[in-house]
Amino acid sequence: MTSFFFIFRLALASLAAYALIASIVLNGLLPHGAHFEGFVVATASLLGAFAALNAFSHVRRVRLIAGQVNGATLSCRQRRQIEVPFEAGETFDLIDAAIRELPGSEMQESARDSLQVQARVRRPAPYTNAGSPRWHLLNFLEPRPNQILATVTPNGEAGSVTLICEPARTAWTDWFLVDQGTNLENAEAVTRAITRRVAQRRRGEQAEARQTVTEKELTVAKLSLLHAQVEPHFLYNTLASAQLLTRSDPARADEMLGNLIEYLRHSLPRTENAMSTIGIELDRARAYLDILKIRMGSRLNLQIEVPQYLKQVELPPMMLQTLVENAIKHGLEPKSGGGTVWILARAGEGTVAITVADDGQGFSDHGGGTGIGLRNVRERLRLTYGDAALFSIVSNFPGGVAATITVPDSTARGAAYG
Repeated sequence: MTSFFFIFRLALASLAAYALIASIVLNGLLPHGAHFEGFVVATASLLGAFAALNAFSHVRRVRLIAGQVNGATLSCRQRRQIEVPFEAGETFDLIDAAIRELPGSEMQESARDSLQVQARVRRPAPYTNAGSPRWHLLNFLEPRPNQILATVTPNGEAGSVTLICEPARTAWTDWFLVDQGTNLENAEAVTRAITRRVAQRRRGEQAEARQTVTEKELTVAKLSLLHAQVEPHFLYNTLASAQLLTRSDPARADEMLGNLIEYLRHSLPRTENAMSTIGIELDRARAYLDILKIRMGSRLNLQIEVPQYLKQVELPPMMLQTLVENAIKHGLEPKSGGGTVWILARAGEGTVAITVADDGQGFSDHGGGTGIGLRNVRERLRLTYGDAALFSIVSNFPGGVAATITVPDSTARGAAYG
């Protein structure tokens, strides 16, 4: 019924327009006669038939494009309201690119400040190679291109797009002319392009998230491998030293085994992503250094300056331990006279800085502590805190190295990190 009414309306409108012209022009300028009346009737019949056929062609093509025929799909002027989950600037770039890549897009004007895009689109000829039939009586009223107007309205973190696709002619001509569904095609094409680009962006975000998770899992695996390589070596050496001390100095052997138990107690595996505290990590590092002090004797000195109120600050596990092990391995063990290890903590504005320093060999060909351990520290900080944490390693004066980790103060009011 909708199709019939549409075809009947266009044919009736064309006949009415022709009848009006004929009554004004022909009756006023030409002599009356049966042959003139017959000419008028014949022309009106042909005009009505052409209008009906043109309308029928429009209806059939709309049905092919949309799969249904109703007042909205039959209209030569199409309007779409599209919500895009991007901020207004990104939405504007998306709609601008979608319209530029539309087949037949010839001229485009875009204004980023006003968030508007205007374009002229060459009208395709679905049934002929030359566009609209040139025998159409009102063909001179119908410019070739269609036009598109897109306006982006900011909507918080999203953008709302108002898309208008219409013929480049005045609206009253819709009573006589059709667009063969070309503006419906344009509206659907732009909508599909937006949907595809949004889906592509989402796939990229999901792939990036998966990559981040993979990187984090890889870093954790590297840390686990590092611990598996280092801890047995340290454990074997400690047990061997304790075995020797049981014969010569049982009291020191007992002290060494007690420190080893304390170290191992703080080194038990934790649940994934579980955070430790500065206090717990300091206890682990102190037990480790006390064991080494028994082995190294006067070659190792230890100074710790960590305020009590900072011991509850959260810190990823094994991070402080890595810095302490580097200070021993790359700083003091290669130095014949040994030296001192300092562990310091100080509060800043919403942050806490933990420094491990030594007066050992420093940066040289035989040491420096710039291997996988420090790379893991940097990566662990990035994955845990993002840009909210810092890591630096510099030469100490007059010799040695100072490594500093700066993390958000988890005990401060309103402290947060991602």
